[in-house]
Amino acid sequence: MARGGRAAVQVEGGPQLRRAFKKMEGRLDDLKDVHASAAELVAHEARAIVPFRSGALFDTIRSDRRAAGASVLAGRSRIPYAGVIHFGWPGHNIEPQPFLYEALDRRRDDVAAQYEKAVADLVRKFDREAPP
Repeated sequence: MARGGRAAVQVEGGPQLRRAFKKMEGRLDDLKDVHASAAELVAHEARAIVPFRSGALFDTIRSDRRAAGASVLAGRSRIPYAGVIHFGWPGHNIEPQPFLYEALDRRRDDVAAQYEKAVADLVRKFDREAPP
C-alpha cells in the first residue's frame, strides 16, 4: 500500500520477527571466541615471519580481542619501531616489511573458514529459536 508516495510493507508476525532479531543480536557475543581464535592464527603466523634480530619485536606480537572483533598488534612503548619495520621509512631508506599484512594474507582462508562455520552455527541456533 502506498501512503504519501511511499511504499509500505506490513509483515505478518512482525512483533515475533522483531523479538527473534533481538535474540539474534544478543548472540553476536557468541562470536567473541571466533574473533580471538582468528586473531591468534594471524598472530602465530606473524611471529613465524617477523624480521628477527634481537627477538624484541617478535615478543611484542599479540592478538587483541574485543566484542566487535579482534586485531593483531606489534610493538609497545619500549619497542616503538614496529611501525617502521612494517611500513618502512623511505626518508631513511628503510624498506617496508609488512609482516602483519603478509600473515593475514597467508591465513585468510583459515580465518574465513572459522567465521563461516561460526556464522552458520549461529544461524542454525537462530532458526531453532525463531518463532514459527
